[in-house]
Amino acid sequence: MEERKLLTYTKGERNAYLASMVGQNMIYNIIGTAMSYYFQFVIFIPAMIVGVIMTAARVWDAVNDFFMGTLVDKTRSKWGKCRPYLIYAPIPIMIITILCFTNFGFYTEGQTALNVGIVFWAAFTYIVWTMAYTVGDIPLWGVTALMTESSDDRNKLLSLARIAGGIGGGVVLLSIIPLCNQVAPMLSKALSLDSRNGERWAYLIVAAGFAIVATALFQICGFKIKERVVSAEKKPTLKENFKIMLGNKPFKQILLSGILGSPKMLIMLAAMPLIQYYFAAKDSVLSLVYMIVLGGGVFVGQFAGMAVAPYLTKKISKKKIYNYGHLASIIPFVLIFVIYLAAPRTLATNYGLLALLTILFLFNGFCNGVIMVMQSAMIADCIDYEEHKSGTRPDGVFFAGQTFLAKLTSGIATLIASAAYSVVGFSDDAIAKLNDYIANMGPADPLPREMAQYDKFMMILFFIVSIPPAIGCLLSVIPTWKYALDDDRHKEILLELNERRRAKETEAAQAETEPAAIAEEAKSEA
Repeated sequence: MEERKLLTYTKGERNAYLASMVGQNMIYNIIGTAMSYYFQFVIFIPAMIVGVIMTAARVWDAVNDFFMGTLVDKTRSKWGKCRPYLIYAPIPIMIITILCFTNFGFYTEGQTALNVGIVFWAAFTYIVWTMAYTVGDIPLWGVTALMTESSDDRNKLLSLARIAGGIGGGVVLLSIIPLCNQVAPMLSKALSLDSRNGERWAYLIVAAGFAIVATALFQICGFKIKERVVSAEKKPTLKENFKIMLGNKPFKQILLSGILGSPKMLIMLAAMPLIQYYFAAKDSVLSLVYMIVLGGGVFVGQFAGMAVAPYLTKKISKKKIYNYGHLASIIPFVLIFVIYLAAPRTLATNYGLLALLTILFLFNGFCNGVIMVMQSAMIADCIDYEEHKSGTRPDGVFFAGQTFLAKLTSGIATLIASAAYSVVGFSDDAIAKLNDYIANMGPADPLPREMAQYDKFMMILFFIVSIPPAIGCLLSVIPTWKYALDDDRHKEILLELNERRRAKETEAAQAETEPAAIAEEAKSEA
């Protein structure tokens, strides 16, 4: 009998999925890039309060991911398991994203001090956003394991998904704050606002514009793709899913590795204030230039790493790529701080050292791109491993583990950053004074050097984008050094799973044709 060709996605479906990944990551980075900066540096919520809000919200949301993953695994509809959420979730997410930037409505005219309303609205909107975002995030990743039966096609799709997500997130990361810096003075002049309220309105308007474009892209996937891998009829409960996760050793190793690597997220949290205050003094043009030079280095390296990752797996095991990628990342992280110590007050204008810094960011981005693709591919392998072992295919809850890691590690990193700001005494009042100084003096000097109390703040920014992330990279390899699912074993598992599926299809076809054959035989005998 001729071997059945593995079912897989079309080019149109692939492109629709990637477009949605661009839009979804744009939305994520509106909040991920701008929100903590907006809370602390625009509406002046104290660093420790920001840390508590964002950590509490992300820890809760990280746990909530498993509830959503279970809901996805229990879903059976005419569209499939994940598509219903991809059809209905994007627009509510957009609305809540915009509401997150309306905190300043609690200010009265002339007010500079913090009030309870601002803190409450910041916490409320952010927590609601995290929960809403989860409804679209887990199905978007989970559907990759349902679009194809081919492990190679799935790995390619995950690699392209990471690249598309990086492009969407990168557009927002590189442009949202420089754009806000450009819009703020125009609004202040047009609406006769002071510089503080002009900046607050700028963030709302720019965030809304990005959110609308992102949602139009995010919405495409739900209507264009098709789920091809049929899930088991059994619908696992949350308790059963937790048992499955606890019993799946390779999946537990990936989760623990991600949690231990939480400090790696600090580079994304502190990069924006580092560029804004150290390099650009909040000048929109300089901010964009340095974002392209430094942030662009990270993203170019990251895209390159994501692109070559599927080809590396043909020569090297995923486990080795994942572990050695982390170890290699330690070098550029440490050197970032060494370079700053070599020229703490002149780095912004020392173009030789700046070029070296860009190369380090490029190399770090490459390692991170490879690691991100490996993490997604290894989680997908764990799903196959579980289906082979127990007959249950936990696409939703296992990819919830990936979003769980992103949110939990970001929350832990936010708390670390907030504690670091507090240690050097860079309070909301100090930020307000620095903003006023920059607004009055302009960007003639990248940093008001004569204001010596801010040197410690610059030092702590460079410290938290380098030394803790290096430690996180080292810790990440401890659980996965002896990873429990090697690539050869996974290939055997996937081959057996596809044989089982073919057998079920054959049985189903025979069950459908057998009554008709019996009836035809009875008719001919008569």
